[in-house]
Amino acid sequence: MLPELLRFAAGRADHGTVKAAFIRATLRGCTRAELSAWTGRFVPRLIAHGLWPDALACLDAHRARGDHLVLMSASVDLYVPAIGSALAFGEVLCTHVEWDGERLDGALAGPNLRGAAKARALHELRERHPGLRITAYGNSAADLGHLCLADQGILVNGSPRARSAAAHLGLTCQRWR
Repeated sequence: MLPELLRFAAGRADHGTVKAAFIRATLRGCTRAELSAWTGRFVPRLIAHGLWPDALACLDAHRARGDHLVLMSASVDLYVPAIGSALAFGEVLCTHVEWDGERLDGALAGPNLRGAAKARALHELRERHPGLRITAYGNSAADLGHLCLADQGILVNGSPRARSAAAHLGLTCQRWR
């Protein structure tokens, strides 16, 4: 893990490389059953105690309008699909990890769904659902690219730097609690 962190600090590795190194260092070799059991404990606790009430109210408002909900996350498919299912999202797009049979390898099995990769995923989403009005949410400067591509882009709880950049791009900024 340390060599990848040093490469990242020197600008010679990206977030995906560090993510894969962390997963491989901590979870490599775990079985699908072990990780599924962990996800089965983690997701209900997250839903019950780890989400902002404003976020849940926002999801409820989208559902009431009949919106097609898509969860896009740079986090990995070890738990993101379960979160999407628990929150009744219609689609889940996230970073995928590689498996060696029933054991986790931990390398990324495709792009880290962050920055430009997330923007490409939003383009593909628009192609799959022509005419669909897209409201996108993000929480970091890395999300600004895909937020600009949406019909309405909303930065939530962004850093001061991200909020400033979002304002210059004409994006909405919100604070959720």
